[in-house]
Formats: sequence, structure tokens, C-alpha cells
Amino acid sequence: MTSSHVDLAAVRAAAAGLGEVVYRTPVERSRVLSELLGAPVWLKCENLQRAGSFKIRGAFTRLSRLSPQQRERGVVAASAGNHAQGVALAARELGIAATIFMPADAALPKIAATKDYGAEVVLGGRSLDEAIVDATAFAERTGAELIHPFDHADIVAGQGTLGLEILEQVPEVRTVVIPLGGGGLTAGVAAALAEAAPHVRVIGVQAANVAAYPGSLAEGRPVPVEVRATMADGIAVGRPGEVPFEVLRRTQVPVRTVTEEDLSRALLLVVERAKLLVEPSGAAGVAALMADPSGIEGPVVVVLSGGNVDPLVLMRVLRHGMAAAGRYLSLRLRISDRPGGLAGLLADVASAGANVMHVSHVRTGPHLAIDEVEVDVQVETKGPEHCSELVSHLEAAGYAVRVD
Repeated sequence: MTSSHVDLAAVRAAAAGLGEVVYRTPVERSRVLSELLGAPVWLKCENLQRAGSFKIRGAFTRLSRLSPQQRERGVVAASAGNHAQGVALAARELGIAATIFMPADAALPKIAATKDYGAEVVLGGRSLDEAIVDATAFAERTGAELIHPFDHADIVAGQGTLGLEILEQVPEVRTVVIPLGGGGLTAGVAAALAEAAPHVRVIGVQAANVAAYPGSLAEGRPVPVEVRATMADGIAVGRPGEVPFEVLRRTQVPVRTVTEEDLSRALLLVVERAKLLVEPSGAAGVAALMADPSGIEGPVVVVLSGGNVDPLVLMRVLRHGMAAAGRYLSLRLRISDRPGGLAGLLADVASAGANVMHVSHVRTGPHLAIDEVEVDVQVETKGPEHCSELVSHLEAAGYAVRVD
């Protein structure tokens, strides 16, 4: 295999080298998504993979092919999460010293997990880009091998082993939907399936806030985009990798984008209906299917690419998902500032079947009369129709209601 070319033979060679290192993660039938599409939909659960994501596949393939001299000098990587854990675990399995540079604000559970796999973690910088600069300088200074998260043929081939598993587990598959960041996983699967099952279509899914591939594919070369805030930090990559880009261009993989609301709704559905914990980026494929199932031929396999989510982030995203699904409503109302006023409001909310989650109030302000108080009420509802019923119920009771 050359330094940049990835094909079916390269992916099969990577699969042979992985042996018992990676789990053969399960596929689970999703009834709710199957009903939405009108065809069978399966979830490929890489969130249950070792180290919590698909990353161990590529990391172990890359590290296992280092020369004895390279292994002796150790490896270095930069990551905010999944790549860090994949490299750390692969290095431990192979007896290689690993140093991982992580942004100073990286999630504590991800830092702890990376250390637990035996890597030395160096925190610093405000972003992943700064961590990459530090890791590169470390490699130049020490001779350690820099392990890129996606822009290397061995990484892409290792990630592509996921595609071979999908073919074995769901041989009737017609479409595979994959979260897309730098492109390693999507390119690896596309390279494998282009030869092993050319009738199977691969679709990549990016967060709309950081979607470098649509413009790059249109231009015919990797074109950077601004990295804006997204809950799908695992696929927030501003520039496609050269190696995966060439594969996706050659195999003509279409790319869809999803909004933050799409992502949060998808994560909520996976947690509630599939009983699986995934990170927002890992749910991007589900988000695309929910947002627009048209043009997706079944049977479909949607890859849940990772499950390493900070519990605090999970709480915020689930609340965002409940709001996006019409099951969480924030109201602002004015009531009389007299004994029993707040109790009356809460009783009216309860009588409409809504569950009060949080209440705050302001007693003074230039826009309030001397005998008024403004109240913010956050409630859990049963869905969009119930939200409308609640607002109508409160307005009929004499409240001036503003939905925030």
C-alpha cells in the first residue's frame, strides 16, 4: 500500500491485523427509524467499541505498522477526546509510550480515560488547533511519531474495517450513513464498499456549523471553513484530510448536513428509544435520517460512531433535544404580587398536565407595575400539541404569556 492510496485490499489487510484487538460491535434494529423510513434501519453500535468509539481501529492499525525504531521513540497525538483514547489504548496494547496533547478545557472524563489507558496527558491551549501545534513541536523535538487523527492511509484503512463488519452483519444493506468530520471513517468504509459491494451507497453527515466537505467536493480540493460552535465537537473539523478527501471524491460520496436541533433530537431518540448512550457527533447519522429520509434507500445501517460524552454536556444536549422535540417549554408571565399568586399560577400549569421543572421570578423592574411580578417557568410537556394547549389554557385563565 502506498502512503496515500486506500482500497479494499488495504482495508482487508487492516482487518487481518486487528485480530482480537477490536470488538465486533453489534447492530440493533431500530423500529422507530424503520417506520420513519418505511424500510429496515439498523444501528451499528461503535459507541460500544473499546475506548468508546471507532478510533481504536485506525489507531491500532497505524501504530502496529511502526518500525521498531519508531516504537522506541514513542508516539504523540493531539485530541479533545476520542482520538486521544484510541491512540492511548493502542499504544498500551503495543507497549509504546504515548503523549497526548489536549486543550485546557477538554472534558474531565476524557482526560481521565486517556490517562487510565497509560498515556501522558499534556494540557494547554484554548483549542484543538493549538494542541496540534504543540504536538507537532513535541514530535520535532523528541522524534516521537505524530499520529494524525484521520489524514493517513493506515488510519483510513483501519477505520474502513467497520464497513466489512457491516456487510457481514447486514448483507442486504443498501445504504450506510456515517458521521463525517475529517473523513477517516467515511472514507475507509467507502473505499471498502466501492469494491466489495458497489451497489451500497455511503452517505456522510456533517454538522451544518462546521461542514467543510460540501464546498471542498464542489471545488475538487480540500477547502477550510470556519470552525463554529457545535455540540458535535467530535466531527468539528475545519479542513478535510488529503487522504480521505481523495477517497470520497473518487467514490462520489454525497454529504448531508444537520442542524444543532437535528442533532439534539437524534440524541434524545437514541437514548430514549434505542436505550443507547451516544455523543452528539455519534448521532449525526440518525439526525440526517430523521431530518430528511427522502432519497435514502433501505435497508439502511446508521453508524453510531462514539459514546464518549461528558455528563454535563449530555444534560444540556438532552434538554436542548426536549425543547427541539416540543417537550420542554420556557414561559414568561406576569402575575399579581400578592400571597398565593405564584401558587395559583403553578396550580394552573399543573391542571393542564405540565410538569414544572424550574421557577424564578423578578419583583422589581422599570417595566413592572408596583403590584406585579414577572415569573419564568420551565415545564416538561408531552409534545408540541401539548405545548400549544398549555399556552392556550394559561391565556384563557387571564395570563399574558410569552414563550422564550
